[in-house]
Amino acid sequence: MQDTNPNLKQDSDIRSNPIKMSGEKVTVHYGAKQALFDVDLKIEENQVTSLIGPSGCGKSTFLRCLNRMNDTIDICRVGGKIMLDSTDIYNADVDVVELRARVGMVFQKANPFPKSIFENVAYGPRIHGLCRTKAEMDEVVVTSLQKAGLFEEIKDRLDEPGTGLSGGQQQRLCIARAIAVSPEVILMDEPCSALDPIATAKVEELIDELRENYTIVIVTHSMQQAARVSQRTAFFHMGNLVEEGPTDHIFTNPKDKRTQDYITGRFG
Repeated sequence: MQDTNPNLKQDSDIRSNPIKMSGEKVTVHYGAKQALFDVDLKIEENQVTSLIGPSGCGKSTFLRCLNRMNDTIDICRVGGKIMLDSTDIYNADVDVVELRARVGMVFQKANPFPKSIFENVAYGPRIHGLCRTKAEMDEVVVTSLQKAGLFEEIKDRLDEPGTGLSGGQQQRLCIARAIAVSPEVILMDEPCSALDPIATAKVEELIDELRENYTIVIVTHSMQQAARVSQRTAFFHMGNLVEEGPTDHIFTNPKDKRTQDYITGRFG
């Protein structure tokens, strides 16, 4: 029976935290091809929001809009509005370098710089002028590695190349590198897809710890991972945001048949 009580809010409108970022009528075109259609999505502070959906559905495209990574693609046009707190990040006066310090990104494949472990983490604070002394830089590097759950494993190897670490350690090094510039939001584009189950479990545990201090948006192809790590989930299909809400509701009581079909394995 359909609920007709107008005082009852939809799941997606029940918010336990303030809104940190939001997309309003977001469209993306790559040349003549439209990849996103009028996406409205609110991202809560200190929560993990998972973006799920089949390959090519627009979830990574939307993620890349949140720190203007799509600016690096000549034929890409982004429409609509994306807010970070009270700022539209696509305003002409927004400093993109500063934006990407506030909204950090961890990619699908770990991409440490061909530098020492220490220099990988120190790079961001150095280019942003965040540390005045060597002691301050040492503290930022150590603290970032500790927050990324990596310091104890590599504390005697800080001068060794970051590329010499295992795949899981490299990904946590990249997370430490993102944390080092004190971001407010961390974007993760399938951060565990190249990792084994043990390394994946470590990164998932880390994500859960990090949300105490950061807002996290993760694209994942694994619905099990979305269920484990996120508090809210958004389902994308063919460039549209089909529905969004508390993760447990999306997985146990989706409103849209397309969501139901996807999470039960009927397509994707």
